[in-house]
Amino acid sequence: MDFTRKENQIALYSENGLLLAEVTFPYTDETRSTVEVNHTFVDASLRGQGIAGKLMIELADELDKRGLKAVPTCSYAVGWFEKHPEYARLVK
Repeated sequence: MDFTRKENQIALYSENGLLLAEVTFPYTDETRSTVEVNHTFVDASLRGQGIAGKLMIELADELDKRGLKAVPTCSYAVGWFEKHPEYARLVK
């Protein structure tokens, strides 16, 4: 699965360029050391296949790589971090 990474988004697009899944995480402060995980989306055609969880693992990898902390506000992200204490170091 080829996710597209941007500064504040990790997404999956169809061959036609349609957005199929994404997680967004804008900066919360001027230091750009903390992001708000504010949106997770998976198209209905892909639901039930673990895509949202894969997005969150990609997000965790990106946070680690960039030395960022996260403030989850999206309900999926909040629940995911609660279920995965191994990533608690990434939550502010």
